[in-house]
Amino acid sequence: MKTFTLSGTDLVVPAVVAGMMRIQELPDADVRVLYDTAREAGIDFFDHADIYGSDPFHGCERRFAQALQLSAAERSEIVLQTKAGIVKDGPYFDFSHDHLVEQVDGSLAALGTDYLDILLLHRPDALVEPEEVARAFDELSAAGKVRHFGVSNHTPGQIELLKRSVDQPLVVNQVQLSITHAPLVTQGLAMNMATLDQSVDRTLGTLDYCRLHDITLQAWSPYQAGFFNGPFLGNPDYPELNAVIDRLAAKYGVEPEGIAAAWITRHPARMQVVLGTTTPARVRAAAAGSDVVLTRPEWYELTRAAGHTIP
Repeated sequence: MKTFTLSGTDLVVPAVVAGMMRIQELPDADVRVLYDTAREAGIDFFDHADIYGSDPFHGCERRFAQALQLSAAERSEIVLQTKAGIVKDGPYFDFSHDHLVEQVDGSLAALGTDYLDILLLHRPDALVEPEEVARAFDELSAAGKVRHFGVSNHTPGQIELLKRSVDQPLVVNQVQLSITHAPLVTQGLAMNMATLDQSVDRTLGTLDYCRLHDITLQAWSPYQAGFFNGPFLGNPDYPELNAVIDRLAAKYGVEPEGIAAAWITRHPARMQVVLGTTTPARVRAAAAGSDVVLTRPEWYELTRAAGHTIP
């Protein structure tokens, strides 16, 4: 499993993260198999959010702790990341001091742990008051409840606004990214091609900004064709892409999921792939893919096959 030190921290992290957003209805044995499979594959990083699950808050976090019953020693071997800021009743966003502190306390109780390794602000709050976030982060850090902080789906300007008040480094930005949903990467390829939609920068330079400021990008929905409209793997709407993926999978001796993950981990930004699957075989496949180093021609062939313009 490819690993690296997360910038701004002392955490050595895997290139693939196990997302826990779908585990609430799984029986204990299935959660344990999923967890054990991840650990055996070299994945010791588990991603949560307070809104994951059918409960108003903390459903999947609670299921994780109940099913696994981790000892203190085993807890110290893994990275636990969660997110806060979305309220399902609406929905709406709340980055106020009181909400963030309350949600972290709830996550700690649900997860059965004294600390979170990383807390992310879950999508931008248009009504954010950076001073409120800073006060919450200061209290959570001073109390030892949260070790590191980051954001999710934030633009460079939104991050800069937070940084004006927040003292702690923002070490992660979790964003949607896959071969087919890749404006973060592909817009730059089409720069200045005025009549091409791909040339329009809707990401506001987020990829380059995060690289310049040592913020690790975490790619969620790495197999989604677009915004929650189904996977591209095995999808008849993407015949050329799947043909290339299948050929490369055979060449490298991995599953198609591994090649889809390798396209992301090949990027020099040192991104992490955040899985959402509860299928152990797909966890193993993605982990194996992180060790595949695609050649430049292969990476660009996949990009072109996904429908992106390579000038």
